[in-house]
Amino acid sequence: MTDERAADTWLDHARSRLAATELGPKAEQIGRVEEVGDGVALISGLPDARLDELLRFDKGAFGFAQTLDRDLIGCVLLDEVATIEAGDIVRGTGEVIRVPVGPALLGRVVDPLGRPLDGKPAIAADEYHPAERPAPAIIDRDLVTAPVQTGLLSIDTLFALGRGQRELIVGDRAIGKTTIAIDTIISQKSSDIICVYVAVGQKTSSVRRVIDAIQEFAAPERCITVVAGAASPPGLQWLAPFAGFTMAEYFRDRGQHALIVIDDLTKHAATHREIALLTRQSPGREAYPGDIFHVHARMLERAAKLSEEQGGGSLTALPIAETDAGNLSAYIPTNLISITDGQIVVDAKLFQEGQKPAVDVSLSVSRVGGKTQAKALRNEAKTLRLDYAQFLEMEMFTRFGGVPEKRVRDQLTRGERIRAILRQPPHAPLRLADEVALVAAVQEGLLDAVEIDHIAAFCEALPKALDETAHDAVVGIETTGGLDDTGRTRLLQALTRLAVRFSP
Repeated sequence: MTDERAADTWLDHARSRLAATELGPKAEQIGRVEEVGDGVALISGLPDARLDELLRFDKGAFGFAQTLDRDLIGCVLLDEVATIEAGDIVRGTGEVIRVPVGPALLGRVVDPLGRPLDGKPAIAADEYHPAERPAPAIIDRDLVTAPVQTGLLSIDTLFALGRGQRELIVGDRAIGKTTIAIDTIISQKSSDIICVYVAVGQKTSSVRRVIDAIQEFAAPERCITVVAGAASPPGLQWLAPFAGFTMAEYFRDRGQHALIVIDDLTKHAATHREIALLTRQSPGREAYPGDIFHVHARMLERAAKLSEEQGGGSLTALPIAETDAGNLSAYIPTNLISITDGQIVVDAKLFQEGQKPAVDVSLSVSRVGGKTQAKALRNEAKTLRLDYAQFLEMEMFTRFGGVPEKRVRDQLTRGERIRAILRQPPHAPLRLADEVALVAAVQEGLLDAVEIDHIAAFCEALPKALDETAHDAVVGIETTGGLDDTGRTRLLQALTRLAVRFSP
């Protein structure tokens, strides 16, 4: 982890700014700690303190004002400080929490204050921006039209994502939500999108697996990992998503493109509820305070596609939320569904049946969708979702027995192939050209003669076969996103030859 000198990088920066303003004698207000415990201090005094103001304890600790009552200030501590006691003196700083931003963070694992957690030197940041920033105004935004390729066929073909979109990933515990997000980060290895992964309240082992996957399969030199684990103070867990957005916005505001994954907002909401109860805020539904919707809304609104006058950059958000027994109507999931531009619903039953990623096509939706889809993929997949939905319904009815007529049998055969190509191993996202080819193969009936057990081998052999026999078509799809008639003919010829190899 980090050494003692590097550990207080941001706090040293704050102290130096405060020291520069303390010139000559002056009157100052002081407060005193009335109660302290569980990462929260209740402070009396400081009548001029403002919401979210950074407060400094005489014993060296810092916190921020979360609630302002008539007699008490609820201060959330940014570190576990066992030496703070009732009666200690607290001073206002007039500052808000700032986090380091810039290229120096790329490739690093840091906490929400920018302190390194990867054992490397302290972050040499040129700028520090407020963790809480206003979302871009409507007039400063542009239409979401460019795609974010996830490399997952079930998402890119059915629920396409756009640069500047907010798409919720929601489902039960341990059924592949984080894997979908990490595969999306891995898929940006050859794109111009900078990725920020924020872990909130996650176990150390889970965070370690994510970091290892990014190091092995993605482009770690263009990724930032912000960690506030389960053992971190509540203040850091609460701050982590806001800090991650600020770090990502630095690149968006300079005309670049960024992607942020928040894993997960259910734990963030639980932390907010814990802090609210400790600071004596009134509880509401499921004991959450009434402002939990506003906390998540003002954060996710910061994801946007900026207009050309503002540089044309974009920030795409993939928040993750956890459900209990698939209950999408719980308080936090319904809040987040109403805030975001769509949701990818991950189903436990599909996961247990081996359909991974376990995306529920009946409940998932993207409210941007086809407007951002690559032209070649949109042309090939325009009826795919309807065909798959009809197959699922028909499959359910034919389970009751009886031999269906040939038309129904053909439709079941086609649907089984669609389901098979939507199944992907983790950390193996597909190129756009491979996705277009797979959809074209199944929609043209080229896979009808291929046994279901051989579909996975067909998918594995596909990239090499396309590069060897339809290279021009692959280059055209990857560079322009389109596919002309000549290229499509070459692509179908290559797919036909490959399908013959795997047919009986």
